[in-house]
Amino acid sequence: MIRDPETQTLLEEGVRRFIKEVLIPREEEVAETDQIPADVIAQMKEIGLFGLSLPEEFGGLGVTMEEEVRIAFELGQTSPAFRSLIGTNNGIGAMGIYLDGTDEQKQAYLPRLASGELIGSFALTEPEAGSDAASLRTTAVRDGDHYILNGTKRFITNAPEAGIFTVMARTDTSIKGAGGISAFIVEAGTPGLSLGKIDKKMGQKGAHTCDVIFTDCKVPAANLIGNREGVGFKTAMKVLDKGRLHIAAVAIGAAKRMLGDALEFAMNRKQFGHPISDFQLVQGMLADSKTEIYAAECMVLDAARQRDEGKDVSIQASCAKYFSTEMCGRVADRAVQIHGGSGYVSDYAVERFYRDVRLFRLYEGTSQVQQVIIARGLIRGAAI
Repeated sequence: MIRDPETQTLLEEGVRRFIKEVLIPREEEVAETDQIPADVIAQMKEIGLFGLSLPEEFGGLGVTMEEEVRIAFELGQTSPAFRSLIGTNNGIGAMGIYLDGTDEQKQAYLPRLASGELIGSFALTEPEAGSDAASLRTTAVRDGDHYILNGTKRFITNAPEAGIFTVMARTDTSIKGAGGISAFIVEAGTPGLSLGKIDKKMGQKGAHTCDVIFTDCKVPAANLIGNREGVGFKTAMKVLDKGRLHIAAVAIGAAKRMLGDALEFAMNRKQFGHPISDFQLVQGMLADSKTEIYAAECMVLDAARQRDEGKDVSIQASCAKYFSTEMCGRVADRAVQIHGGSGYVSDYAVERFYRDVRLFRLYEGTSQVQQVIIARGLIRGAAI
């Protein structure tokens, strides 16, 4: 749902201009230093990127799902590190508080997340609980006015920069599945919370992940999201439905960037006295990429509009995430192929994007997890 087409157009144009003039020229620096420059972060805060999805009452822009994915189409066209830093504040690092938090929790944290004063992080995955998130082992034991948390979380995005963590922990060990899981807000610096070393990843330099370790970490009971035990997994799933549409849109943006770079290269690179864009086999790769991008974009926009209408889009979100991220991987492969040997060296952005986009098929639920969600949804629907 687009609330005001003129305002949305101006917003998209502003983001597009910022990406072209500020972010793309700094991509190489981020790749070499594994850091987003402080002056770039300051500009991202100034134009409101940390609060795109948070309600206006908390200092955000309050964009709808359709408006958000349209902006994500733009954000995906530069280094994923930039989007990753703001992504948790607009998604999994803040949405749990917004959707299920108490009024006090919302007032305490959402304005600071919207401004970028705080970076949010979402701590669900564990060494033995990735795709099977309901089997997590981190525990939270009530002790008077506090809970004592113990356990380890793995591959936690933005953990090194985070000011707060949304943490999923088991409050009822007698329930083995999702029903015993609760969600907590844990502030950075809380005694008993420590971080592992920053992971060295295949790609996405500048977007940091690491272990988050809880050792007798004492968290106020007031930081139990919604002041309700046993509903944390439901909170996580609601957050992930939205996040999957966002990641799908980012993957589409990255695919657009790679196709644009491949097209420019093909039109300028000559072989046998002709630009390689004249050759039909190269044209086939360009055409296949454009077709798949178009299909993915239509899918994501449709699912976003349905979510804005209040419909359950669990299946649609998984379809969109699955198709868009797999599509992005195929476009990346074709883009490298079109570049030939040049696509395998770091002089061209496609080499970096080829590595960066591989992660899209893993986080927020692997492609195989999306297949399971889609199939189970179909089976449930057929059984009713």
